[in-house]
Amino acid sequence: MVKIAIIGGTGVYDPSILHNVHTVDITTPYGEVSCQVGEFENKKIAFIPRHGSQHSIAPHLINYRANIWALKKIGVESILATTAVGSLNVAMKPGDFVLVDQFLDFTKSRINTFYEGGERGVVHVDVTEPYCPSLRKKLVEAGKSLGFAVHNKGVYVCAEGPRFETPAEISMFKQMGGDLVGMTNVPEVVLAREAEICYSTISMVTNFAAGISQTPLTHAEVVEAMRKNTQHIKQLVMTAIQLLDTEKDCGCRHALAEYGGFKL
Repeated sequence: MVKIAIIGGTGVYDPSILHNVHTVDITTPYGEVSCQVGEFENKKIAFIPRHGSQHSIAPHLINYRANIWALKKIGVESILATTAVGSLNVAMKPGDFVLVDQFLDFTKSRINTFYEGGERGVVHVDVTEPYCPSLRKKLVEAGKSLGFAVHNKGVYVCAEGPRFETPAEISMFKQMGGDLVGMTNVPEVVLAREAEICYSTISMVTNFAAGISQTPLTHAEVVEAMRKNTQHIKQLVMTAIQLLDTEKDCGCRHALAEYGGFKL
């Protein structure tokens, strides 16, 4: 059974961190999903590049429901997701890693639930702690052991994209308590919670956001920053996986207990 998954964000497309890699095609109610499954430290791990292997899928068009459903279907219980983010907080500098613990949702057109009524009904999932505290603890341990700059808290503002934000928007997000801005973490984190999967995001700061940065923002800048730190983010993820106890239970896996649990 595949209990661990990596969802790779911008710049993290390479499943070669795994051994004995093969492709698995999974049918879901929301479409087909192809993921790579391999091994690391005697653990089976699934890998999905969020934007596609060539960064061909825009943030607002990612099939988030299909991805999470597919991972649940093959038995995944823990997801480590990577994201490239802009910083609103001068203490979180380019090159730093942030283990976000809260989010602000400013998306506009995305379906953010598996439960839209009908046969599946409606649920109201609790997101007091949207990111698994157990996974975040392992990532903090991994960061310390590697000597990386890892912030163990942060508020992720999810914008719709695919454009970058205006300085006025960034100013508003900052006043509302945001630390980082990105385009992909919602609804992914919410769907993982509905699917009763432990989920944590490793956000890598690639730049300061519009109005804080002294220069206009470009996608090339983001990709280049990720390229320079790809090895570090891989090390952080794989070290955390080494520390994971796949037999240990977690409250995230019972998020829909009052509804009888998540049903595929």
